Amino acid sequence: MEKTFVMLKPDCVPRRIVGEVIHDFESAGLTIVKALSRQLDEAVLEEFYLEHKGKPFIKSQIDYVKSGTVIGFILEGENAIKLVRKIAGATHPLQAEPGTIRRKHGQIVGEAIWNVVHASDSKESVERESRLFFKE
Repeated sequence: MEKTFVMLKPDCVPRRIVGEVIHDFESAGLTIVKALSRQLDEAVLEEFYLEHKGKPFIKSQIDYVKSGTVIGFILEGENAIKLVRKIAGATHPLQAEPGTIRRKHGQIVGEAIWNVVHASDSKESVERESRLFFKE
C-alpha cells in the first residue's frame, strides 16, 4: 500500500465542505491513517512551497494558506499518489475535469486561484511535506 499527503486549505472549513472532500477520497478506496488540523506560519509555508520560490503566485498562495486552519492527512491505498491527484484534478479549477474536487470547489478570486486541496506529487514530496506538516 502506498501513502500520500493531502492538505485541505483554509476555505474548506468555513464553506463546510471538509466532509464532502474526505468522502471523495474514501469512496475511491483510500483510508485516512493520520490527520491533524492546524494553522501554518509563513516560515513553514515557505519551506513547504520551496519549489515555487520566486514564482509570481507564491506570495498570494502563502497568504491564502496561512489565513486559517488547514487539515492535513496521510491517505493510504493502491497507487495513492496518482489516485489522489486524479481525484483532486488539475490545479486550475476551470481546467480540472468535471467531478474532481478542484472543479467542484475551486474558486478564482481576482488574480488568485483557490483550489481547496493540496496533493503531493511524488514519494519525495510526500516525505518532505508530511514531515513539515506533522512536525511537533
